[in-house]
Formats: sequence, structure tokens, C-alpha cells
Amino acid sequence: MSMQQLRGESDFDQLPHNIPISAAIADIEEKKGFIDYFVFVIEVKTKGGSKYLIYRRYREFFNLHQILESKYSPEGTEKPGSNTYILPSIPGKVFIGNKQEIAESRIPELNTYMKRLLSLPTWLLLDEALRMFFYQTDQDSQHKPRALRRLRPPTRKVKTVKPKMDIFSSPRAEVMFDFRGNNKTELNLKRGEVIFLLQRVNADWLEGTVNNQTGIFPQSFVKIIKPLPESDPEVEGEGNTYSCLRCFLLTQSGVDTRDVCVQEDLTIQPTYKDLLSRMRNIFKKDDIALNYRDPDGDLIRILDDEDIRLMIKESRGQQDKVKRPVNQFPWELYVTLASDLSVYKTEA
Repeated sequence: MSMQQLRGESDFDQLPHNIPISAAIADIEEKKGFIDYFVFVIEVKTKGGSKYLIYRRYREFFNLHQILESKYSPEGTEKPGSNTYILPSIPGKVFIGNKQEIAESRIPELNTYMKRLLSLPTWLLLDEALRMFFYQTDQDSQHKPRALRRLRPPTRKVKTVKPKMDIFSSPRAEVMFDFRGNNKTELNLKRGEVIFLLQRVNADWLEGTVNNQTGIFPQSFVKIIKPLPESDPEVEGEGNTYSCLRCFLLTQSGVDTRDVCVQEDLTIQPTYKDLLSRMRNIFKKDDIALNYRDPDGDLIRILDDEDIRLMIKESRGQQDKVKRPVNQFPWELYVTLASDLSVYKTEA
């Protein structure tokens, strides 16, 4: 069924020029934050003919679907009527498995979901939540695509010198995810392989040798074991930038201090759930509590997102009194055992 059949030609003509009318996933990108996850890189086209990229997590798709169901689904509203509509189905949540494989497998289903969503009647297409989901935010516009499949580097002749395979001294990387090249210039990689690095092609792509084959590949698919000796001056300074979070595990046996590097802006307010999960993974303990120190130096337990907001607010107020590196968060986490209440100051 075409979009015109659902809406009628006159209704379509009345739509604003900036209304999104089609969207397709161009790629997925790994985001290394307090919790590592993948985002879908989506190319959106508007009625006026403009195109732009947006970056959305699966849970943003899921949250949008829940909002629309509560407003318009005949089963979700208390009084079904003229403002109800049968919405397209969305792929369900997956809790176990390789994150990249899960994201890849969702691409066809989410493409179908977006196609059907943007073919709904005009009155529903103008819903604010739906429009905001497909609009390009400032954060979207500032995001630089990394290893976007349709934006691969242009093919060029490179003078390749076959390296001596010295596993102890050669620049090399370990393949973290399977990768299938699109043409003869791109390598096919399998997870676990060691690839010897020859040179950097641009900020996102490297050239290397594996299994007696030489070609290019996206850096985001590998983990660098030994970097190339010199960076390409054309792309110097365009690599990943990291922010540092200092955290402490307080136990009876002493203090374990860690610096956690994440690709998050210093202004971000992470969720309590994400921080708790990350600290459990770092310190390899499940029964823990998150805390921060207030301006008086007392330890305060964190219980929810509102406590996170208060921690960040108080920490920013103390920025002038504490010297930190420019890439370090102004707040610090103190991790304790959930059952240990002796760390808190109590009145006699």
C-alpha cells in the first residue's frame, strides 16, 4: 500500500516541507560510554528534498513506540475512536548475545518499521514525539560518521611494502568483529585474527595485511595492539577523544582507585543504571552501592537519577577548588559494598 493510498494526495500536499517522509539505516556505530552500545545511523529524507543523518539507539525506537501506542493504539487507549490507529510492530528486546550481531540483525526489521511508520495518516505523522524522533538535533549534526559504509574512503593506489611478520615488533591489531569488504580493496576480517598494520588511510580506515592479503578496513572493527609509529598529518587530531572518570572502591582492606575512559562529553548526566552496571563490571562485584562526597566531605549514597543530578550539580560548584585534568569529569564515584554502612557519618 503506497503512502498516497493511506493519506490521500491532498493531505500529503499539506504536509510541511521539513516533515520526514522516508528513513533508512545506513550503518551501525559502536558508542563507548559508561555502557558500551551500538547506535543506528539513519539517513532521513524530508518532503522538501533535504537529507540528513540521525543517530538513535534501539531503546529510543522502543520508547517512541510505547508513546505512540499509549496515544493511538486501540488497545492502548481507554476510549477507542477516530484518533486510534493500528501501528506497525517493532522488533522486541533482546537481552543476551553479541551486541553488534543483535544490532545488525535488527536493521531490516527497523527499516520496515520506519517505512510503515512514515506511511501513516497525516494526523498521526504530525505527532510531536514522532517528528522529534526523526528530526536532526544539534548533537546529530555535530556527529562525525565513523566507518559509515556508504562513505568509505575513495579508492586510491598505494605503494604497499610487504612487512616482515615480526609478531613482537610490527604494528598490529586484533579483529574484534567480523567484517566483509565491499570490493577488492577492502579486506575480509574474522574475529580473533591478527592483522599487521601498514599505514593509515584516513581518520577511520587503516591499511593492513592478513592471511597474505593486503587491503583497507575500518579501525572501529579492530583493537590496536601496537599502533603505527607515526600518525598521518592529514588526519592528526581527528581521532577519538576520551573523558576520564575517577572512581574508588572502598573496602576494609583499602582503596582501589581506577580511571575509566569513556567517549562521553564532560557535560553528560549518565543514568544511575548505566553507572551501576559499569562499576559492577570494573570492580567485578555485584552487591555494591554508588556514592559521592558532598562539599563537607561526607559520603552520600546514590539511589536514582535524581541523586546523580545532585552529585553533578554539587561537584560543578566545587570545580574552582579542585584541580583536575581538562578531560576529567568534575565528579567522582565512591563504590562501597551495599551492606557496609560504616562508611557513612551518623549522628550519635
